[in-house]
Amino acid sequence: MSLDGVQTENMKWSWKIFRLMGIDIYVHVTFFILIVWIGLSYWQTEESLIAVMSGIGFILALFTCVVLHEYGHALTARRYGISTRYITLLPIGGVASLERMPDDPKQEIIVALAGPAVNLVIALGLWLWLSLSGTLVAIDELSLTSGPFLERLMVVNIMITVFNMLPAFPMDGGRVLRAVLAMRMNYVQATRTAASVGQGLALWLGFLGLLYNPFLIFIALFVWIGAAAEAGSEQIKSTLAESTVGRAMLTDFQYLSPEAPLSRAIELTLAGSQKDFPVLSEGVMVGVLSQVDLLKGLQSRGERARVDEYMQDNVQSADIHEPLKEVLVRLQTCKCLLLSVTEENRLVGIVNIENIMELVRIQTALQEGRGFFTGKSAD
Repeated sequence: MSLDGVQTENMKWSWKIFRLMGIDIYVHVTFFILIVWIGLSYWQTEESLIAVMSGIGFILALFTCVVLHEYGHALTARRYGISTRYITLLPIGGVASLERMPDDPKQEIIVALAGPAVNLVIALGLWLWLSLSGTLVAIDELSLTSGPFLERLMVVNIMITVFNMLPAFPMDGGRVLRAVLAMRMNYVQATRTAASVGQGLALWLGFLGLLYNPFLIFIALFVWIGAAAEAGSEQIKSTLAESTVGRAMLTDFQYLSPEAPLSRAIELTLAGSQKDFPVLSEGVMVGVLSQVDLLKGLQSRGERARVDEYMQDNVQSADIHEPLKEVLVRLQTCKCLLLSVTEENRLVGIVNIENIMELVRIQTALQEGRGFFTGKSAD
């Protein structure tokens, strides 16, 4: 799967395990729960440490194929000048966090197909090896837990290919469908149509799950949420397409000096609704004091502690004319609470995700209002 959105919440619960070809690989904490569950399942059925190690080894081999799948997306996207921020392994598979998907629908199709193509190549390679070595067995002799290791891995790679080609977000087939539709309609409408198809598929999977296999209900929920998230993400991008930072920035805000005591931050917090305060020195933002950092400082040192002892100093700035959709991506990835907004190297405001999303809500309401009064779609 490839996502051009950013999973900031997932990253809080993920650990970096290595870096390859300029891309960081993270493992989500729930992945280890899967490993433990697999190990316990094999122990309960086999009561053998060798069986447990074999089961865990198969899962690790499977997720190696998943990583290669995500590198298929990432390296293909790199050909079009699109970098990948990181790859995260989850119990349900992998996610390649691309900065964006290509604007050209044909390129998006190629990037989306690159991942499943890797799994198909792996499956074909394993089939050739098993055929030439004479170790290929009948498919009805296989299961996920029994049968030749390499043949099971071959079958699972085929399953990954088929599953990812379902026409539903966030699977690759959903992106292929959206790209094909985008050749005939605008991108937002194509995304909405593809998302609707995906949610229809989710309902069908959920119905089958009620009748036959409860696990299909989990997949249905995953597909439904993924489709809704993709449609919402594309709506945000469309809304912000023509906007610059100047439209969303805060110009009326409170700030602190590095030398100020935390008691000053308490006063400003209680006097208004602002929770995070830029820290300015001679008109330049040098840090940000968040409410979380303020509370930590109060607990450990009290209200007389200085602001610069607890502020975050990973400061970034944005030009007032910078496209807002690019700034939103930066805010989601830089692990900074807000950006200083400058014009000709002079501080003129600040911007955070809340400001941008407030603008999105206002713009969406205006578009829907115009559509209602004119009788036209807001698209």
